[in-house]
Amino acid sequence: MRTVLLRLSGFTILPLLSLITPLLLLPVISGFVGGEGISSVISGQAIGTFAATILMWGWNVDGPVAVARAASSADRARVYLRSIRTRLLLLVLTLPAAAAVAALVAVPAFRWEAVAMAWAVTFAGMSPSWFCIGLGQPRLLAVYDTVPRFIATALAVPVLLISHQLWYYTALVAAMSLASLIVFHRTYSPGGNWWPRDLRGALRELGAQGRTAGISLAGNAYASTPTPIATATTAPAASGSLATADTLYRFGLFTVVALGNAFQGWTLERGASGRKRRHLAAIWSHIGLGVIGAAVLTVAGPFVSGLLFAGQAQATTELCFYYGLAFLFLSASTPFIRNLLIPAGQQSLVLRWTLISAVFGVAAMIYAGSIGNAPGIALGMALSEAILFVTLLIPGSRLLAKESMEPVVAE
Repeated sequence: MRTVLLRLSGFTILPLLSLITPLLLLPVISGFVGGEGISSVISGQAIGTFAATILMWGWNVDGPVAVARAASSADRARVYLRSIRTRLLLLVLTLPAAAAVAALVAVPAFRWEAVAMAWAVTFAGMSPSWFCIGLGQPRLLAVYDTVPRFIATALAVPVLLISHQLWYYTALVAAMSLASLIVFHRTYSPGGNWWPRDLRGALRELGAQGRTAGISLAGNAYASTPTPIATATTAPAASGSLATADTLYRFGLFTVVALGNAFQGWTLERGASGRKRRHLAAIWSHIGLGVIGAAVLTVAGPFVSGLLFAGQAQATTELCFYYGLAFLFLSASTPFIRNLLIPAGQQSLVLRWTLISAVFGVAAMIYAGSIGNAPGIALGMALSEAILFVTLLIPGSRLLAKESMEPVVAE
């Protein structure tokens, strides 16, 4: 119990620090892009998030499981080196693609700001955070992920206030990410080869993780599209309002990720007893977080969004309510996917239903955007998350029923 509490606190506090860090930038950026530019910048952020998901491929899902089950440090180093080689290959493709999409979606006057934000967020896909999660060591997450990003953001604030150029933030994030990766590599995979010299081998590795990556990409597709769709199809005032609600929702997702990180290694530890009790603790914790998060977002979202965006745009209660529903269903489905279905080899099942929910959600969002209905775009995303949760609940519950109810050994 002491171990899981330490992990929970570490994997909660550190991502929450990452959550607070970007808040420093929002009022600054809003001050020089104004209400018309907010949705373009947030669109760039959403596109960058999707690009980061491509970079992560399947490592943020399969990686922690492989690291947690590795028998030695040498095995863990091999897992990491395979990941870095495939992600460097993907980086060459995702950076220009993210720039092109961000420039296409953004308002013409703010295209470069959207591209700069997209690239800054894309670099998160190179983070070794999943490796730290698999080890169950939040201290490493702080050293190699949270602190470098905090430093980059803190340095960017005064520079942005003076220059009004988002490229400085992109450069700082890239520099800090590279520095932390070099130190991490020398510590946890010394002497290993980063570069994908064996192109066929790297492609085989990507193919082997195709189903898991597909799950992440499909899920992120409908999570990343509301703001770009709203920016491209609705009036600036409506898209700006949705963008602010979307931003609050994304900040809230850090808490879901933090809770999932805390429980994943604990539920999947080699030789762990009382697995069913551990899984139940994770499930009910995620449901509780979902309910609380939905309520807070609905009630406080409009007021908080007005503060964060310096009065340039404000989310409506209706938008916040729909985003709250999406948050609830996403949080509730997380432990079933990460702790039960994926480790049991049910990637195909999860991918199939994720794709179905993604197609339904994106279609609903595009239709709502075509008639200028910004709240309908948010509702489309909430319905996607609801479909995914309901369809995975039964197979996840069956796997849970097979787990042992032995008491957990005190650690």
